[in-house]
Amino acid sequence: MTTVGVSMVPTALRPVLAIALGAVAGAVSRYYLEMGVSHIVVTTLPLGTLVVNLTGCGAMGLAATLCLAPQLQVHPEIRLLLLTGFMGAYTTFSSYELDSERLGAAQRWGLFFLYWAGSGILGWLCLELGSRLAGRFMGSTIDHPEP
Repeated sequence: MTTVGVSMVPTALRPVLAIALGAVAGAVSRYYLEMGVSHIVVTTLPLGTLVVNLTGCGAMGLAATLCLAPQLQVHPEIRLLLLTGFMGAYTTFSSYELDSERLGAAQRWGLFFLYWAGSGILGWLCLELGSRLAGRFMGSTIDHPEP
C-alpha cells in the first residue's frame, strides 16, 4: 500500500493546494455558522453575516499575528492555508456589502447604519482583541511591522 504525503505533491502545486484546502474549510465554516445564527435568531438584520465578519476579524487578528510572528516560524504553506485560504473564504466582506445594499434598497436606514457601522467598528475592535490575545499566548507584545 502506498501512502500519499506532502512530498508526493509537486512543489509548485503546494501553495495552491494549501489555499484550496483552507478555502473549502473556511467556506463551509462560514455557511454553517451563518445558517446556525439565522435559525437561532430570526431578524431582518443580516445577523449571520455580522457574526461571521466579527468572529472572522478576531480570528484573523489572532491567526495573522501568530503566523507572522518571527518567534513561531510558521511554515509558509500553513500560513497560506490559514490566512489566505481559510480566512479569505470565511471573512469575505462581499456578503457584507450585498446585505448593506439590500437594507439600503429596502430603505431600512436604521438597520443599514447599525449593520454598516457595527461591522466596521466592532470588526476592528475584534481584530485588535485577537492580536492582543496572540500577544498573551506569546507571553509578550508582538510588534507589528510598518505597512
